[in-house]
Amino acid sequence: GVMSGLMQMLLLKVSAHITEQLGMAPGGEFREAFKEASKVPFCKFHLGDRPIPVTFKRAIAALSFWQKVKLAWGLCFLSDPISKDDVEKCKQKDLLEQMMAEMIGEFPDLHRTIVSERDIYLTYMLKQAAKQIELPRASETEPRKYIPAVVVGVVGMGHVPGIEKNWNSDLNIQEIMSVPPPSASSKIFKFVIKATVFGLMGYGCYRIGQRTVQFILSMPAAQSYLQKLTEIKSQ
Repeated sequence: GVMSGLMQMLLLKVSAHITEQLGMAPGGEFREAFKEASKVPFCKFHLGDRPIPVTFKRAIAALSFWQKVKLAWGLCFLSDPISKDDVEKCKQKDLLEQMMAEMIGEFPDLHRTIVSERDIYLTYMLKQAAKQIELPRASETEPRKYIPAVVVGVVGMGHVPGIEKNWNSDLNIQEIMSVPPPSASSKIFKFVIKATVFGLMGYGCYRIGQRTVQFILSMPAAQSYLQKLTEIKSQ
């Protein structure tokens, strides 16, 4: 979709800005986890976050038109310097909670889809991975034996409180995996955008074609050919 594509471009811009400021790309903790998992015998590595397209589409659908404009404007002009000291400050729980509270106040629906819903999804995936492992049995009559699973979850700091809160709850992720249909205003906006783009393309082709024809007709060879045609018709 148009809005989803634009939002992804803007978030890539933010990622590039962070990389340029800090000299390291976001997501380094997950790449490091993958390297460490490869060193442990029989270790399985799971990508336990909700698929990005689902999160993007649900986030875009949750925002009103003006909220989308406000968010896009903020991301477009994000140029504040970021230092490693700033990153260390963000690791403080009270400062992190303050930043989350500000996000909730300004974009509550965005916080719900990007943070709260993913807290539920991450908790669900961690609980699935943490289920006891059944040991193989020599025969059907042998009693079942289980051993606890050893799981290391690598998540963003902002998700830790939500995972702790949801850990003892019965979770259902079906609802947060569905993508809501576009609203009437979204459909109208898409139609206006498409009509504008195609209209501008059509007008551009018309103007280019008009100028091309005028240029060709102004050439001496073309004028001579048209003069001959006129003389033939008059005869």
